[in-house]
Order: sequence, then structure tokens, then C-alpha cells
Amino acid sequence: MKYIKLKDVCKINMGQSPDSSSYNESGEGIPFFQGNADFGDRYPVTRIWCSEPKKVAQENDILISVRAPIGAINYSKEKCCIGRGLAALTVDKTKISEKLLFWVLKAKKEELNRQGTGSTFKAISKKSLEELLIPQIDIKEQEKDVEILEKIYMIIQNKHKELKLLTDLISARFVEMFGTLDNPTQNFQTARLEELCSKITDGKHGGCVQEKGTKRYFVGAREIYDDKIHYDTAPEININEFEKDYKRCNVEIGDFLIVNTGATIGKSAIATDERTIHTLLQKSVALLKVRKELLNSVFLKWCYRVNTKMYMVESASAQANLLLSKIRKTKIYVPDINLQNKFASFVQQVNKSKF
Repeated sequence: MKYIKLKDVCKINMGQSPDSSSYNESGEGIPFFQGNADFGDRYPVTRIWCSEPKKVAQENDILISVRAPIGAINYSKEKCCIGRGLAALTVDKTKISEKLLFWVLKAKKEELNRQGTGSTFKAISKKSLEELLIPQIDIKEQEKDVEILEKIYMIIQNKHKELKLLTDLISARFVEMFGTLDNPTQNFQTARLEELCSKITDGKHGGCVQEKGTKRYFVGAREIYDDKIHYDTAPEININEFEKDYKRCNVEIGDFLIVNTGATIGKSAIATDERTIHTLLQKSVALLKVRKELLNSVFLKWCYRVNTKMYMVESASAQANLLLSKIRKTKIYVPDINLQNKFASFVQQVNKSKF
């Protein structure tokens, strides 16, 4: 297959942040998108407008994130201002379909990230974008490829909807069996989490020396999502540093983990991976070792999921923080363990359907 450079099929417009005094939430000017945080599934979500834009993207331009995380893709649905976290690609439709380029760039995300530079926040330059190689495909063939890709996309979207409905089913079943903390279905006994757990702590305060090949993992908030620990982004660390701190925060299979700091506060997972015993948590994740005769980890996870006030915190600081003291003093209902286990079995059956 022949390849051509991205600069040969589109005009690349790197974003630039306008003066903050031109930002507003009243709809004055044009929508302003700073970076990946504004992206939706295909189109960005407008939260801020700008009355004095410096760099502008046009309707149907492809927007690409050029600062960490690099490579996220959206379409511009209207004329908009783009900040320095984005670039806008105006496609030459005589050479490539913007729909095909959209999918090609999605497939290039890892490649783009490898080219990112910077010690604190990785970013990719205009030159790197310009030199990115794109497959040269006949226009008629492109139409066929796009048709196939769009069909696959719709199938994936429908599956996502099914997964959400199954998740909603679990939430509904929890409320049916137990109610909410404010409105329980029965007069359940209550207890503080410190009474229901043998240990409540957080991860290591401070960083670790990274060392590839040790199979000792440093897991933080970004690795906790979709009810799992994602080890693909977890750095491997020095064994001596791991041993030094693991005893205080010894993650074992069955333990409950919850993000207690930052934008993803409340995301949680139950440790199930065989790498669990080689996992050191970062400060942004709290560890709860439940007393299994009193509390089922699955019940606790869904108790947090349904009763969001357990982790929603009001903070004057820029970054929300669910303090360990708050976790320990949190009072929840404690249904009979057999009833909790019955709910956990229901969750297991639904998860099989998800799989």
C-alpha cells in the first residue's frame, strides 16, 4: 500500500488560547474548545464561548487533541475557537474523505502518543502531524471502507447501550432489595465503615522510581475505571520501593478500591487480577479490606454507586479529596450477609450477560 503525508491531504491549524477575559458562559461569540476534556463521542460539548478567538476551526473540520492525552478525535459541528490543546484539520475532499481520515486518525492514536514530547505534559508538534503517514486509497474504495466502518461503529454503539441497560438493571435491583441510605427498604442495622473493614488506607504518598520488567505495578486513579484495574497504563516500579510500601497498603484479591482524589473520584473496582499482590497503590486510590463475615465487597461497591453522597465531596480546593477520615466514619446499612451474597450472585449473572 502507498502512503502520503497528512499535510498532503489537509490543512493543519494549530490552536492557540485566547485571552481569558474573552471567555464567557452566556453564549457571546463562538464555542470555545480548549482540549480533549471538551470532547464527546463524535462532537465536542459546548460549555464556554469566546468573543475574541485567536484560532478558529470551521464546520466539519476534524479536531485532534495535541496535548496529553494526545490523539483524541472529534468533528467540529460549527465554527469554533480552538485552544492550544487542539488542532483543526481541514480536509481536501478531492484526496480523502473526512470520514475515512477520522477513522485513520483514530487508529493512529498510539503512534501519535509515542511521538509526544515533554516532561510534565506530553504534546505533539505541527511538524509531527504534518509528517504522519496516511494510506493512499482510491476515492471509490474509500466510500466502501467508510460504509463498513460506520456499520461497525453503529454495532458498537448498540452494544454500549445494552451494557448501560444491564448496569442500570443492577442499580435497580440494588434499590429494590435495599433502597437508598436515606430510604432503606427495611430497618437494617447500620455501622461505620471502620467497623466493617479490617483496614482502610490509601496508597503511597509521593512517587516511585520506575523500572521496566519488575512486574511490580504502581496503580493510580487513571487505572481505575469500568469496574477494573487497567494495568496497561500502570508503570512498573523498583522492587525495593515496592517492598518498602506494600506492607502498609497490601492489595489482595477481593479488596475494594475507590478513587478518592481528583476528577474521577468515586470510580471503583474490586481486585480480581492475579497481579493484585504485585500492586502498589498511589495516594489517589483508597483501599478497603472488608470483614467478609459482615460485608460483601460487591454490595459495598454498589452501595457507593447508588448512594453517591458517600463520595461526593464539597471542597474549596481545585481538586476534590475524599478523606480517609470521612470514609472511616461513613455510616451505611448492613443487611444480613446472606442477602448481600444473594445480590452479589445476581450481579455475577448480569456480568456474564455483559461479557
